[in-house]
Amino acid sequence: MLRWTDTELRGRSRELAGLLVDTVAGGASVGFLAPLGPAEAAGWWRERADAVAAGRLTVWVAVDGTDRVMGTVSLALPDKPNSRHRAELVKLMVHRSARGQGLGRRLLATAERAAASTGITLLYLDTETGSPAEHLYRSAGWTLAGTIPDYAANPAGELRPTTLYYKRLAPPAG
Repeated sequence: MLRWTDTELRGRSRELAGLLVDTVAGGASVGFLAPLGPAEAAGWWRERADAVAAGRLTVWVAVDGTDRVMGTVSLALPDKPNSRHRAELVKLMVHRSARGQGLGRRLLATAERAAASTGITLLYLDTETGSPAEHLYRSAGWTLAGTIPDYAANPAGELRPTTLYYKRLAPPAG
């Protein structure tokens, strides 16, 4: 897993768009309705590059042996002084061809370790209730905080509940 800069995100936005399009086509609720076009997806990634440049977002990308983008995970960082101890885990995505091989778990662990190393002691996220991602978060030690009905539309446009999770991280040694 490599942490990508804003320049890398902009330069490889088309490849990242392919991952996002595949994720949405596979039914994952990551904020988009199907069908998602490549141009819209690439534009969304270029906007993320601006957030990385501003220090509001950190993005890790997993590539395969041919340098093909296979997954991502991000941490949205707070901008207020009273919340510097926490971050939101966002957009954990794994290409359908790489699912079931532990990549999602490795991406999640990468974000958790990186957060802890910077002094973040609390992570939180939301995910579609009943989604495969829920199993990943529970098995990785995340704690269920609650469920909100009709929170967001899935890629097919149907309103679905979301489940909120959090995880406390150990502060860095020393």
